[in-house]
Amino acid sequence: MGNYIFNGIIYLIAIVFLIISLIKSRQKTKQALLKAWNSFKNIIPMLLGVILLVGLMLSLLDTEIISKIIGDRSGALGVLIASVVGSVTLIPSFIAFPTAALLLQGGAGYTQIAAFVQTLMMVGIVTIPMEIKYFNFKAAVLRNVISFFLSIGVAYFIGFVLSIWL
Repeated sequence: MGNYIFNGIIYLIAIVFLIISLIKSRQKTKQALLKAWNSFKNIIPMLLGVILLVGLMLSLLDTEIISKIIGDRSGALGVLIASVVGSVTLIPSFIAFPTAALLLQGGAGYTQIAAFVQTLMMVGIVTIPMEIKYFNFKAAVLRNVISFFLSIGVAYFIGFVLSIWL
């Protein structure tokens, strides 16, 4: 119930600021809303695709299989699997975090999910050709390798902290 109240307060604040913006400048507010709508239209196909993919994956894989692959007891192999999947996956953070929450509910471990999200945000195997184009081969590869190992270190740290906290 508390989450609904918090969300309601956030929406109320947004509406108040929208009204203030309309009073201050209808034209700028209209332009901002149009830009927001266009951004939303561009994002929605990707968002729906990822939601469909995650939903399909969660329906095909039961909690037992998810737990075996990337659960708490999967250990270093599970962290490595999650890190590799995160490294080669290209999804934005606003989709990654709800995906991580679904995987946690499906039986994944905190350390493994931390590794997945960290590598997802920091390592870019899919985007490395663009990185090489703007920087150079050595810099792009070095950045990705360092980010990969740092992500694993951060994942273990997060897993350690959460094991104490939770």
